[in-house]
Amino acid sequence: MKPSEAKIGIVVARFNEVITSRLASGARNLLLRRGVKAENIIEIEVSGSFETPLAAQLLIDQKKVHGIVALGAVIKGATDHYNYVCSATSSGLMNVQLSRSVPVCFGILTCDTMEQAIDRAGGKAGNKGADVADTVLEMIMLKSSLLGNSFL
Repeated sequence: MKPSEAKIGIVVARFNEVITSRLASGARNLLLRRGVKAENIIEIEVSGSFETPLAAQLLIDQKKVHGIVALGAVIKGATDHYNYVCSATSSGLMNVQLSRSVPVCFGILTCDTMEQAIDRAGGKAGNKGADVADTVLEMIMLKSSLLGNSFL
């Protein structure tokens, strides 16, 4: 499969939107630069990172995407909420990936500070949204090479 044939879902959490909008832009731009057609990129928003696994599963089941870029930003606060959200979200996304045999790549920033998140959303540390989009394409190509072009 060529990137131009790939259908990609981007699931973006609105919580910490100043960060997640940059991640989404980085992912979208990378996919377009790599040859994915704009009409083959389906972007949906959800409330927060915790909601990304279900949205990813629905996109896979209903829109038959070849891969998912899951994007969010969870920033540590004074309570244990951070730990629960991060753990449940990462487990949920992995469960969707394994149960559906569709690449679901983890672009949920888990940061101690807003500054760390900014650095990873186009700042000093690059754009992790673009990095994850690159990874999803790599995994789609790997799956295609192992299973053939018609793998949905």
